[in-house]
Amino acid sequence: MLQGMILLWLTAMVPESKPPTCDLLTQRCRSPTAAQMSLLISSFVLISIGAGGVRPCSLAFGADQLDQRDNPKNDRVLESFFGWYYASAAISVLIALTGIVYIQDHLGYRVGFGVAAILMLLSVLVFFIASPLYLKLNPSKSLLTGFLQVMVVAHKNRNLTFPLPDSTGSYHHRRDSNIAAPTHKLRFLNKACIIKNPGQDIASDGSASNPWSLCAVEQVEELKALIKVLPLWSTGIIMSINLSQNSFPVLQASSMDRHLTTKFQIPAGSYGMFNIISLALWVILYDRAILPMASKLKGKPVRFSVKLRMGIGLFLTCLAMAVSAVVENARRRKAIREGFLNNPHTVLNMSALWLVPQFCLNGLAEAFTAIGQTEFFYSELPKSMSSIAAALFGLGLAVANLLASVVVSIIDDITSRGGKEGWVSSNINKGRIDSYYWVLTILSVINLLYYFVCAWAYGPCGDQPTKVTRARNGLRKEELANLGTKEMKGKA
Repeated sequence: MLQGMILLWLTAMVPESKPPTCDLLTQRCRSPTAAQMSLLISSFVLISIGAGGVRPCSLAFGADQLDQRDNPKNDRVLESFFGWYYASAAISVLIALTGIVYIQDHLGYRVGFGVAAILMLLSVLVFFIASPLYLKLNPSKSLLTGFLQVMVVAHKNRNLTFPLPDSTGSYHHRRDSNIAAPTHKLRFLNKACIIKNPGQDIASDGSASNPWSLCAVEQVEELKALIKVLPLWSTGIIMSINLSQNSFPVLQASSMDRHLTTKFQIPAGSYGMFNIISLALWVILYDRAILPMASKLKGKPVRFSVKLRMGIGLFLTCLAMAVSAVVENARRRKAIREGFLNNPHTVLNMSALWLVPQFCLNGLAEAFTAIGQTEFFYSELPKSMSSIAAALFGLGLAVANLLASVVVSIIDDITSRGGKEGWVSSNINKGRIDSYYWVLTILSVINLLYYFVCAWAYGPCGDQPTKVTRARNGLRKEELANLGTKEMKGKA
């Protein structure tokens, strides 16, 4: 990421790395050369690769420093950490959209990119200086290879019969593991860890002789845990599609009165700040005021479950889209009433602050669902999958951004048939952005109902694999109470 920032800075510093300035007389601009474009694209690629590694791993790495399964307050500690992580990320985005952009606008890209590169360099130095203080968990295997092995072996053993429920030693588990048998959900995958011939399947050190013929119970449970959370993960995609609606609010704000005072007005592209501000403020109030006050009133620790928080966030995104549709309908009717149907650039006598509620609702929705989903994935997936858990919400955002373009294209194609003006026209006074928002509202309501079904089908958080403990007479089985997958994580 630092290398990408340095390359991006060099594109502004080195004259040969960019095309010459445009000729003001002829209004002609020379296109960049292949080498110049390659340098610019390389910087973006390095930044993207770096961000893809840093964002999910930094979240999981930070949680690993605080995660103590034997601490009765562990869930509250993780909840607080995830909240403050997102709040700090939101504040950093706010600084980037205001401070860094201000520097670039007033001092140029050389200084603006240089400041960003210096800040990135400082963060790298701080990370390496503090590195000896961190708790580091060394990776033991490739998770993707393990998933593929489970699917392959389960298919190979599809004709095997399951062992008797009380049989001992029928399933292969890792040495020093406390999991003796897999859970009953997604039972077809359990055939991947059935021992057919102990003499041939098990090596002298207790491991599988051929991992493509026999898998460990832990591998099976890791794949099961990932499959189980995918339906709930998919419920966040619609919310992310709603959050990605950035261009339409800019067009709306451009046609509205953005003045706070007679001399100061908010830039049309800066109203997204209210999304970030509301997210950060809610995290601070929730962690430092609401939960402590509720705990004091009830006389015991109070916390909202992750499923409840995800549901609240999805409900809020429904409200945000409905408010967006109502405000846009009022703006459009006012523009038509005042005779500006064909002039979308005319500033109406309507305050752009009417757009603030929808941004605040979206910020709160993100605070509830994004933080709730991340905490849910981290708590439900085995500890060896913590980076995957942290990356799942980001993956949902990426999928949502792609789907958002598809949704816009489909709606525009359907509504513009027969030479009619499409709903998502560049002329927002002729278009029907409000109707587009109502479509998103309906999709959000359907998604909320889908979430209720997925949450019900998932059941209580955590499952109950069979635990094995050492006794004088050998192995003794007992059911894990209220631990399930969390117990696996503590021993992984």
